[in-house]
Amino acid sequence: MAAMNTAAPRISTAELMEAVSGVSAAFWIDFAAAAGRHGLSSTQAKALGVVTEPVPMRALAEQLGCDASNVTGIVDRLEGMGLASRAAAATDRRVKIVTITPAGAEVLQRIRADMTRAHRALESLDDAQRADLLAMCAQLLPLLQS
Repeated sequence: MAAMNTAAPRISTAELMEAVSGVSAAFWIDFAAAAGRHGLSSTQAKALGVVTEPVPMRALAEQLGCDASNVTGIVDRLEGMGLASRAAAATDRRVKIVTITPAGAEVLQRIRADMTRAHRALESLDDAQRADLLAMCAQLLPLLQS
C-alpha cells in the first residue's frame, strides 16, 4: 500500500499576492475613512505618517509614490492646517525638510485610533499570530522597498 501524501498543496505566489492585496486594500479603505473623519485626504494622512521623522520633500514624494510637484501641494495644505512644517536643510538650503507638528502628531494618532476595522481585525489575532505577522512584515517590507 502506497503512503498517502498528507502535505498541503503549495500556495502559489499569485494566491499570496491576492490575499495581501485584499488585506492592504481593506486597511487603506479603513485608513482613508478615518482620515476623512478628521478632515484629511488619505494622501495627506499618509504624508503625516511619513514625516514623523524629518524627511526631505523628494524622499516624501518617493514614499508617497507621487511626483515632487504633487508633494508641494500636499505639504502646503498640511502646513496651512498647522499639521506639518517645512524648513530648509541646514546642509543645503535648496533641500526642504518636512516635519510633523505636535498638532499633526495628535491628528495622526486620532486617525490610527479611529481605524476600527483594522483594530478589530488585528485584535482577533492571538499573541503568537501577532508575532508571526510582525515577523513576516519585517521580512517582506525591506524586499518590497528595495
